[in-house]
Amino acid sequence: MASLFTLVSSSSVFFFPKKPQKTPPIIHTRRSPLSLTCFHSSETNPSQPVQTFWKWLSDQGVVSGKTSVKLAVVPEGLGLVAQRDIARNEPVLGVPKRFWINPDAVAASEIGGACSGLKPWVSVALFLIREKLRDESSWRSYLDILPEYTNSTIFWSEEELIEIQGTQLLNTTLGVKEYVQSEFLTVEKEVILPHRQLFPFPVTLDDFLWAFGILRSRAFSRLRGQNLVLIPLADLLIQTRYVDQINHSPSITTEEYAWEIKGAGLFSRDQLFSLRTPVSVKAGEQVLIQYDLDKSNAELALDYGFVESNPRRNSYTLTLEIAESDPFYGDKLDIAECNGLSETAYFDIVLGQPLPAAMLPYLRLAALGGADAFLLESIFRNTIWGHLELPVSRDNEELVCQVIQDACKSALSGYLTTIEEDEKLIEEGNFSPRREIAVGVRAGEKKVLQQIDGIFREREKELDEVEYYQERRLKDLGLCGEQGEIIFWESK
Repeated sequence: MASLFTLVSSSSVFFFPKKPQKTPPIIHTRRSPLSLTCFHSSETNPSQPVQTFWKWLSDQGVVSGKTSVKLAVVPEGLGLVAQRDIARNEPVLGVPKRFWINPDAVAASEIGGACSGLKPWVSVALFLIREKLRDESSWRSYLDILPEYTNSTIFWSEEELIEIQGTQLLNTTLGVKEYVQSEFLTVEKEVILPHRQLFPFPVTLDDFLWAFGILRSRAFSRLRGQNLVLIPLADLLIQTRYVDQINHSPSITTEEYAWEIKGAGLFSRDQLFSLRTPVSVKAGEQVLIQYDLDKSNAELALDYGFVESNPRRNSYTLTLEIAESDPFYGDKLDIAECNGLSETAYFDIVLGQPLPAAMLPYLRLAALGGADAFLLESIFRNTIWGHLELPVSRDNEELVCQVIQDACKSALSGYLTTIEEDEKLIEEGNFSPRREIAVGVRAGEKKVLQQIDGIFREREKELDEVEYYQERRLKDLGLCGEQGEIIFWESK
C-alpha cells in the first residue's frame, strides 16, 4: 500500500500549536464573526458580586443610566438584557482600552518585565492568576464574577472523560491539557520561581489551567493569538452554557460582525471596544450571540462547554498522509505541494455535506503505484491533478475504497456505545450537561463516520461501471467506442 491512512484526533488551532502528524485525523478550528440576536428574559436580581461589578463599571464611567443594556439573571444564568428598544446596528456597549486585559496591559504592569518574551496567552494567564491571588487588585470586581471552571472538556474528571472514549474530542482534550502542562512547567521554571517577589503565593497547574480556560472561552475572535484580549462586561457575551451564563443561540444564522474597534471620540486617542447588535432588540429581551456558524460540536465543547443539535455541527476530520517510505514519495509530495497540499492533508467531513473537493484526488495520489505509476512522470506534472479528479484505475480506486472503509470500521470500534444507544439517551434526555456534551459529540462523530463509510461502500459497488484513465485516453485518441469497445483500423 502506497500510503498510511489512520483516523486520529486533532489539535486545536487556538493556543495549541498544530504539530506535524505522522499518523492522522484532526479537528480544525475555523472561526467566523460574532453576531447577536435577542431572547426574552424573565430576570431576577443579580448576586452581590455581580452588583459590585456593575457598580465598579459605573464608577469608572463604562456604564451609566443611559446604557442600553444591564446585567440580569436569566433562566440560563447571567446575561445582558436590553433596558429599552435597541435598533439594528445600534451600539450596545463601549469599553475603553484601559479596561482591556491583553499583552499590552501585562507589559505595563508590575510583571511586565518578567513576562517579556512569553507567548501572549501565557503572559495574560499569569496576569489573571496573579491578580486573582492578590489581596489587593484593581481588577477584583471583575475577577470575582469569573467562574471557577466551565463545562469545557479540559475541566472534566477522568470518569467524565471516559464518556468520550474513542472520539477525536478526547484526544484533542488530552493533547491540549498536555500542552498547557508543558507551558506551565516552563513558565514556572523561567518566570514564577525566579520572581518570588512578584509571585509570593503558590501558583499551581490548576491555576494555570483555569486561566487557560477563561481565555479560551472569553477572548474575542480575531483578538486572540497575538492580539489576545479579555474585555470585562463585553465578555459576558462569550460564555459557556450551564456555568455562569449562556449568551449563545443556535437559532442565530447571521454572520455579521457584532463588534468593532474604534476611536473613543473626535478629540481622544483612546480606543473603544464597541459592541453593536445587527438585529433590533426589544426592551426586556436578552442579547445573544452566534459563537461561530462553522464550529463543530467538538470545538464548541472544547472552547465553551456545550453542543448543539444542529446536524451541521457534527464533523470528523480525516488526516491523510503520503508515507515517507513510499518509493514515489518525492514525486507525490511535489504534486501535492503544486496543488496547495502537503505530505499530510486534513479534510473536514460534515454530516450531510459532500466530501471536500480535493479529498479524492489526494487519496488517489497517495495510493498511486504499480501500473499507474507512469502518471507520476514529469511529463504529466501539469495535468496529473486533473487526471486524479477522476478514477485512475480499478486497482487504485478499489484500494482507496477499502482503506477508508477499514479506517472507518476501526474508528467506530473505539467507541463504548453504538449510535442507537446514544440516540436513545438523547431521546430520553434528563442527563447532566457534561454527559449531554459527551453523548452529542460521540453520536455526531459516529454518524459522520458511517456517512464516510457509506460513500466509499457505494463507490466500491460501482467499480465495474466506472470509466478509468486508460479508457478515457483511448476515447480521446479515437481508439475506443462509447461502449468501451476497442476500435481497429485496417491498413489499405
